[in-house]
Amino acid sequence: MGDGEALYELLDSEDVSIALGVPTVWLALLQYCEKAGKKLAKLEKTLIGGAAVPRSMIEKFYKVHDVEVRQGWGMTEMSPLGTVNVLKAGLETLSDEEKIDLATKAGRGLFGCELRIVDDEGTVLPWDGVAYGALQVRGPWVCSDYFKLEGSAGTHTEDGWFETGDVATIDPRGYLAITDRTKDVIKSGGEWISSIELENTAMGHPAVAEAAVIGISHPKWTERPLLVVVRAEGKTLDKKEILEFFEGKVASWWIPTDVAFVDELPHTATGKVKKIELRRQFADYAFPE
Repeated sequence: MGDGEALYELLDSEDVSIALGVPTVWLALLQYCEKAGKKLAKLEKTLIGGAAVPRSMIEKFYKVHDVEVRQGWGMTEMSPLGTVNVLKAGLETLSDEEKIDLATKAGRGLFGCELRIVDDEGTVLPWDGVAYGALQVRGPWVCSDYFKLEGSAGTHTEDGWFETGDVATIDPRGYLAITDRTKDVIKSGGEWISSIELENTAMGHPAVAEAAVIGISHPKWTERPLLVVVRAEGKTLDKKEILEFFEGKVASWWIPTDVAFVDELPHTATGKVKKIELRRQFADYAFPE
């Protein structure tokens, strides 16, 4: 994956104007630029996928480096792209802050890709930007089955929609926002908590280099969020400070119950946080009384 300095030198020496990567790659680059006092003078646009992009990262690209961030979402089973985030006609007059808010979403469905979100009972939910549920897709180039499984994978509804395994919202303009994987969503007191939203909020703190949230068993609430944080190099941060940072940014009952500080997070080969490994590391963890 390379470190931030090596990536900066490569982009600069090759006069790269458009680059693609997962958030972890850009995180290392931005951290290096801040530490070294350098600007991405030649880069004009980044296309980011693989994981949700924190608002703080989009802001830094845009406000510090004058680089446009464009997100997308898809799956191998979708051949592979489902959405791309571009400004819809008529939205050109949005303020810079509103455009950044919009850029945090995964985008609108491409031609040939239908989207819908459903609740646990399979009821289709409204496109209001508030309701969130399991994301399903349908289209001529969305997979109809898996090789040799003959329908036994159970990945399609009776009416032919493919279960993506993601949890999402869709706003009235048709912009999709991935809020979690169904296997990662935290169910606390019968309500869902988005681990992605908590992670992206934590990433907005200047002393946080990287963050991940997992659900931990709780005797009263079934599950509660545990925030796992890697401190930014040379920065100090304690539990009280980071938990107070969430106040007013998310619902009070979403705020993580506890914080664990680690030197690094486990990653997949493509730079995503490996939550299976993280859960393994904290398998014996119990919240303080």
